[in-house]
Amino acid sequence: MDLSLIQKDILITLITLYHQHSHPIKGEEIADVIKRNPGTVRNQMQALKAIGLVDGIPGPKGGYNPTSLAYKELNLGISEGEYDVSISRDGEVVTGVKVVEIAFTTLCHPDICQASVRIIGSVRAFEIGDNITIGPTPVNKLLIRGEVYGKDEISQTLLISTYEMISLPKKQIRYYMSAPLITLKGTDSIADAIRLFTTHHIHGAPVMENGRLAGIVTMSDIAKAIGNHKTLDEKVAAVMTTDVVKAPSNVQLFEVIRRFKEREIGRLVVIEDDRPVGILTQSDIIRQFPTL
Repeated sequence: MDLSLIQKDILITLITLYHQHSHPIKGEEIADVIKRNPGTVRNQMQALKAIGLVDGIPGPKGGYNPTSLAYKELNLGISEGEYDVSISRDGEVVTGVKVVEIAFTTLCHPDICQASVRIIGSVRAFEIGDNITIGPTPVNKLLIRGEVYGKDEISQTLLISTYEMISLPKKQIRYYMSAPLITLKGTDSIADAIRLFTTHHIHGAPVMENGRLAGIVTMSDIAKAIGNHKTLDEKVAAVMTTDVVKAPSNVQLFEVIRRFKEREIGRLVVIEDDRPVGILTQSDIIRQFPTL
C-alpha cells in the first residue's frame, strides 16, 4: 500500500514511542514529536486504523498501538526473542531505537569505510556529525563506531562513516585464562612473593588459606607496602587485597572486559564450583586482538 510521507512519519514515531514506553501512545504525544497539529495526527490515525496498521485503545490510558502489519509495511522485521542491537551516542544508549540491518557500501576503499544502518525508531534522534557506537551484534559480537554523515527518514536509515570495527572474542573465559593457578599462602612473606613472581614471570597471585580464596597480592601491593616501610619479612596476608574480583569460568570474555575498566584492575580470578581455577589478566585479553 502507498502511504503518504506524513503517514510514514506518524507510523515510525508511533513505533518508536511504543518501543520506548511499552504502552498505548496518544495522538498528542506523536504530534509533539513530529511538530504537527494534533488534529491532523488524529485524522491520519483514523486512516491508518482503517487499513489495519494501528489499533485504537479506548479509555483514559488508551491511545494507539502499531500492528504487526505496520512493521511489515515499513520493512521492520520483528520476531519473538529477537536480540536487541543497541546504538549509543557519546557513550549513552539511545532509548527506543535498535539496529536491524547494517550494510557496508564502501568496504574496499583504501581510505573510506561507509555503511548504511537501518533502525527501528526515528532517525530524528540523530544529527549529522553524531559519533555513534553500534553493538555488540548477536553472532559475531561486532562493535562498530562511526560518524553520522547522512540520514534517510523514509527508510529510517543512518549513513555512517566508520572509523573502528571490533569483533569481540565470544568464547568463555576458561579458554583464555592462565592455568594451572599459581598461588601464595597468607603466611608467605613479601620476599616469597617476589621470588614467585620472578620465577613465573607474573605480576600477581591469589592468596589461599585452608583451600579458600582469601585475597590477591600484586607487585603494586608490594611496592606500596615497601613504600610504607614494610620489610621483606612481612606476611602477604598483611598487604594483600581482600576484595578480589572474580568471574565464573563460563562467562564470555567480552562480558568481563568492562569490569577491568570499571574496577581499574589488571587481573581477575576465574572460579568453578566456588574454587579458583585460573587467572585472567589484561595481557591475556590484549593477546586476543592481534594487529594486522
